[in-house]
Amino acid sequence: MARTPIAFVAGDISALAKSVRAQLLERTSPPGHVELLNILARATGHKNYQHFRAGAVGKPVDDRGSPAPRADAVDLKRVQRAARHFDDHGRLLRWPARHNLQQLSLWVLWAGFPPRCSLAEADVKTLLNRQHAFADDALLRRALCDHGLVSRTADGRAYRRIERRPPMEAAALLRHLKANASGRPEAAP
Repeated sequence: MARTPIAFVAGDISALAKSVRAQLLERTSPPGHVELLNILARATGHKNYQHFRAGAVGKPVDDRGSPAPRADAVDLKRVQRAARHFDDHGRLLRWPARHNLQQLSLWVLWAGFPPRCSLAEADVKTLLNRQHAFADDALLRRALCDHGLVSRTADGRAYRRIERRPPMEAAALLRHLKANASGRPEAAP
């Protein structure tokens, strides 16, 4: 039976190495095959290997096992709907009711986190309060963690942005909001 290749991509190899090292140091014996797959999957922000595999199955890969370039277009209507939840300065005015718009909005908040830097809970609260206007930073912290964009320690004291490439629609939303904040006219996101 032929094995379906699954591409493994890490946005930041240094963060990957640190995460793998930390997980290995917690162990008393070398990991088995499946345990090592789980360690690698967690290092890229997934819950475990099954979670990683579920997100990767069916995505095209090239002959080297790398993700094939995506030819699908950005859903401009979805980007425009998400942009309506932000003010002219890129602040989130209200939490979108639709899950797919929540996901796009979280990428904007993710982009406001400093890369490769741990933040205390109070710093995250301050950062998020600057990025939204509806006074529920706890909801946003939980959502960022639940969607795998930010990791937090078990005790909830330290938060860290998980480095990854935003989806095409999130990148389009970020560009649109940046253009609006700078005052440049833009016909479409």
